[in-house]
Amino acid sequence: MAKKQIKSRKKPYLKVIILGLISIALYVAIFTNEVYVRETWALGGVYAALPIITVFIFSFIYGSFANYVFVLLGIEAKKK
Repeated sequence: MAKKQIKSRKKPYLKVIILGLISIALYVAIFTNEVYVRETWALGGVYAALPIITVFIFSFIYGSFANYVFVLLGIEAKKK
């Protein structure tokens, strides 16, 4: 019988901490500058791209953070 090779992966503690802090900083920045953000995004025209760009940034950072949290907890998708 062939022996199973067990891959030893390092836990991404540092990535979880860094991405978590960046995520918190983004939320704090948005909510502390709520009036400015709301007024600027409501201008229309070229400014209509700002909400879309912001959502992509939040989605990427928070999605990466959540992924590494799941890896840290040992939760991974099934491989087909």
